[in-house]
Amino acid sequence: MLILGVETSCDETAAAVVKDGGLVLSNIVSSQTELHAPYGGVVPEVAARDHVKNIIPIVDQALQKAKVNLKKIDAIAVTKGPGLVTSLLVGVDTAKSLAYTTKKNIVGINHLEAHVYASQLQEDGQEKPVGLKFPLIYLIASGGHTELVLMEDHLKHTTIGATRDDAAGEAFDKIAKLLKLDYPGGPEIAERANSGNSRSYAFPRPMLEQGYEFSFSGLKTDVLRLVKKNKYKLPPQAINNICASFQAAVAEVLTTKTIKAAQEHQARMIVIGGGVSANRLLRWTLQKKAQNELEEVKLLIPDVKYCTDNAAMVAALGFYYAREGKFNAWDKLKVEPNLNFSQSKKC
Repeated sequence: MLILGVETSCDETAAAVVKDGGLVLSNIVSSQTELHAPYGGVVPEVAARDHVKNIIPIVDQALQKAKVNLKKIDAIAVTKGPGLVTSLLVGVDTAKSLAYTTKKNIVGINHLEAHVYASQLQEDGQEKPVGLKFPLIYLIASGGHTELVLMEDHLKHTTIGATRDDAAGEAFDKIAKLLKLDYPGGPEIAERANSGNSRSYAFPRPMLEQGYEFSFSGLKTDVLRLVKKNKYKLPPQAINNICASFQAAVAEVLTTKTIKAAQEHQARMIVIGGGVSANRLLRWTLQKKAQNELEEVKLLIPDVKYCTDNAAMVAALGFYYAREGKFNAWDKLKVEPNLNFSQSKKC
């Protein structure tokens, strides 16, 4: 089954063609990072305008690279939320137009749920990834969300914990801004951390032993207090040390809660996704802790290029909805900018 995926939830315009929920025939992404860098964050109006300019050429490129036309596509999957409303509208309206004119089935996809399926993507000639084994624990860590989810099967899941304030990726970006680092903050902090000492500052591990809820605002406040104490004038090595110490604190919190959830729910697998899952320290910490504390639990970590927003994961999830015959009427499909994980099943 061939699924055309469309993704415009934030600042990437993306389209992809994926076969049978995993084989990537094409995955085209146009990033707006340079466009938003001067502002230190994503500007919704700027993002939407760029999506409008790029969406049709990107879809066309995805079809051409996959060597298929719309007639050969079995269904269209498009991100309906969460995200920036004006950005989402571009992708959803484009997908609806394509579905209407070609009489193809369409399904609106929850972007958060799609990140699970980034772990299932493979390109031609690559070894097929290990399939999802249920029950599994899924950690989504991105700029807008940090959640722990128990998945009992495809399309069947329950959120067991989420952030009470800042998401992990949001905390990275805010700390980077405090330290006057370039945008986006996550990669910059990770790069500076490579030259820092993670034991230089004893930053708190918020809510480490308090269930599956997260909170990163206190950690951010601690860094702010340190920066203010030094009157916003920190030598390069001090900045490196702050980055390393902050990154270590976030990685420990995410890892500890994920491992605990896997143990308590007798998970057969752990899957991570979202932009923060590209962080090397988090990946290494999770791998090490899983090996030491979970004997028969498989850890699935997506290829770095699939950790950030892309349409291949949207198409991959779309396959499972299509397989169950769960589609949207094209004229009833709406964007849902505040969609949460538990609302994925509404179709």
